[in-house]
Amino acid sequence: MKPYTLLIILIMLTLPSFMDAQWQSSLVHYDAGNKLVYATDQGNNRIPDFSYAGYRNGESEIPVIPVIAVIYPVPGDNTAYIQTILDSLGNAGSKGAILLSPGNYQIWGTLKLRFNGIVLRGSGDGSDSLTNTILVGKGDNPTQRTIIIAGGGTSTLWKDQVTGTKTNISSDSVLVGSNDFYVDNASQYSPGDNIIIYHTCSLTWLQAINYGGTHSAGPGEDTSWAVDSHPIVYNRYIKAINGNKITIDAPVYNHLIKSLSQSYIYKYARMGIKTGIGIENLRIDIETLGGEDENHAWQAVDLYQLEDSWVRNCTSLHFGQSGIRINTGSRITIDNCKALDPVSTITGERRYNFNTYSGSQQILFKNCLATNGRHHYVSNGTSWNSGVVFLNCTSSGAYVSSEGHRQWSQGYLYDNHKELDGPRPGVSPVLLALYNRGDYGTAHGWAIANSVAWNCDVAAGDLIVQKPPTAQNYAIGCKGARITGISPPAPFNELQGYIEGSNTPGLSPQSLYLAQLQERLSISSVHDKGQIPDKTIKIFPNYPNPFNPETNISFSLPSPQFVTLKVYDLLGNEIKTILNEYKNAGQYSSKFNGSAFPSGIYFYKLVAGSFTATGKMIILK
Repeated sequence: MKPYTLLIILIMLTLPSFMDAQWQSSLVHYDAGNKLVYATDQGNNRIPDFSYAGYRNGESEIPVIPVIAVIYPVPGDNTAYIQTILDSLGNAGSKGAILLSPGNYQIWGTLKLRFNGIVLRGSGDGSDSLTNTILVGKGDNPTQRTIIIAGGGTSTLWKDQVTGTKTNISSDSVLVGSNDFYVDNASQYSPGDNIIIYHTCSLTWLQAINYGGTHSAGPGEDTSWAVDSHPIVYNRYIKAINGNKITIDAPVYNHLIKSLSQSYIYKYARMGIKTGIGIENLRIDIETLGGEDENHAWQAVDLYQLEDSWVRNCTSLHFGQSGIRINTGSRITIDNCKALDPVSTITGERRYNFNTYSGSQQILFKNCLATNGRHHYVSNGTSWNSGVVFLNCTSSGAYVSSEGHRQWSQGYLYDNHKELDGPRPGVSPVLLALYNRGDYGTAHGWAIANSVAWNCDVAAGDLIVQKPPTAQNYAIGCKGARITGISPPAPFNELQGYIEGSNTPGLSPQSLYLAQLQERLSISSVHDKGQIPDKTIKIFPNYPNPFNPETNISFSLPSPQFVTLKVYDLLGNEIKTILNEYKNAGQYSSKFNGSAFPSGIYFYKLVAGSFTATGKMIILK
């Protein structure tokens, strides 16, 4: 029987001196009923729900796919050898993991994962080829190529329409964070349809945002954004229809105001989109001459025309632009990956270690590490990008900031982002930025809107947060030398964004993304259904009342089986194993003593081979 996973019980441990330091944001906080409450400003701006990022909107864990083929390295170029196996299995309709045994695999070309349900899995991402899988990127033919491309391979930006399905949104306003609206005619749509929401880049909207805030580069130069240049586009699924009211699976991350722009929807034809593709447990080391050499492979991994897929436990080294780049990709998780030590000149279009390029939506990066790049974690894809989360990611040796980079990306969350060291000597001290970039680059202007830095630590660096017209950006509970929207250190004079609790420890919840996910996937619905889905979570912070440091968890086993019971902190780090043993059928109770751990929110994960009973929630005060 399929294993089930139950995530239960969150506790606040009793350490009075620490609890006294806990605080909540005025914009997102728990009410007396343990529900997240969101405040709205006079412009109807609010912090949106970011929990829809990642594989299947975070509603399913990344699966463990069984191995269907094993590959061993061969002398010389391994590109065609591996590609032949990938394609033969894909053409046969096979789904599963192709395991690359430990060793060095020379890759002189590009590997293409272009079939649904195929996973390329190595044996480890370490530097020892005796126990790990190392793809060695050799040569520069074609110049500045990609080592692995997963997906359909084309940047379509979801433009393919099902003929005759276009209908206008009739709601006067669809505000940031909303997931429903009215249309002129919903009769041709059904729940489950994949739709595209399209907000035109009209003259009226451009006027409302000061033509992108690009500012004139000089006499006679016009860097203003042009009509139709930057539409706001969302890739969504219909959850429900009631008359002409449509409810979608994830919120919008920008106001859709009818008086500024007539938005519309259409059915997406999904031409070329691939799903269920994974890259796991391998190392990509691109061969270079070091220094500022640029005659080598440029991207380690490209995710193009891809949905509900993942990269996990992978390391990329010595790329020119990106360790992982995403283009026309949605609902993708990048977990525990490293993008290290790029090799190139240090200038524009280079060293974007984790690069959300054009058409990146609902992407979750978690527990990642970037070193010695320029923009380590970046929104590089303009107004087609939204709903991206960087969770518990770290950065070292950055030349410039992780940031909203260009042309109205929306709905980015930097959650517990941490700079491991301060600014490099002689370069800008700004290490994280949600701001206006004016006439930088290709008229980057207002680079990002409705985005949040939550509980981030930029070491001795600066964090810049500015307010775009019609929108807002936020920095809550962050640490740094200067957290400001003022110029300097901001490059352009704009209104300061919303800043709260700077350099004040104890922000609750510690992670905004995890708190939002836990509330959305509430365990309360499980008791109504009498069954346990694959992932059920309930958050009980009970702020500011403390819990006892000791609590019990009870469960029943209908048959003998192996049981694992572990405790995790709010960022998903395992901190203690309570049980890991074979148990007979029966009723059990296990005790967790948290007195040795700091105050905070914790949760248990109980896994049993045929566990189907509803978990009992226990909260001790």
